[in-house]
Amino acid sequence: MEQQIEATLSGTDSEIDGILQSITYGNFTKAYEFKSIDGTLHLIIAKDNDGEWIRLTGTEPYLSSWIDELAEQVSSLK
Repeated sequence: MEQQIEATLSGTDSEIDGILQSITYGNFTKAYEFKSIDGTLHLIIAKDNDGEWIRLTGTEPYLSSWIDELAEQVSSLK
């Protein structure tokens, strides 16, 4: 089982609590999945070939700032 941690994202009205875990997604052996506790938000992010964090898939709409927020929290999984 992959390691998971509690994570929080800054929503437009309130914070969004969820679980962040390392996964394999397509060609990305190290992607990270966020699922909100209430089931309303799902995001998968990974680093591209240039080392930049990108969103691979997830629910719409989403805030682009969530990619950076999740990237910061990924360090807790290492």
